[in-house]
Amino acid sequence: MISISELVPNNHLLRKVDAILDLNFVYELVEDKYCLDNGRPSIDPVILVKILLIQRLFGIKSNETNN
Repeated sequence: MISISELVPNNHLLRKVDAILDLNFVYELVEDKYCLDNGRPSIDPVILVKILLIQRLFGIKSNETNN
């Protein structure tokens, strides 16, 4: 079995960014925006920031499709 991580080259830009960028500060910035005991589980806010970063780095304008 192969993991997705094995498919990404060691010198890929995203690996380099991940090695130097610590986004843990995001949790403190948003902790008062999330309810721990009510509603559905949220998407990890760091993942949301990473998605925006990837969009910017690779020129992805949106997650919508053009029909």
